[in-house]
Amino acid sequence: MADLPIAAVVRIAKKNGAERVGSDAAEALVVKAEKYIAQLTKEANKLAEHAGRKTIKKEDVDLASKSN
Repeated sequence: MADLPIAAVVRIAKKNGAERVGSDAAEALVVKAEKYIAQLTKEANKLAEHAGRKTIKKEDVDLASKSN
């Protein structure tokens, strides 16, 4: 079971030019988005720990996204 709501992912796809999104495509987008967020979080967490923090900050996310 996915954590991200499929409807939200479909809305994002439509806002970015998709006229229609099939249910299989929506599920695939959710899976890919969750994998991306998980990887981004792991990298941002490493950066926060390196800085001696337990809290991930925006700067950690920004730096992590540049390395991906």
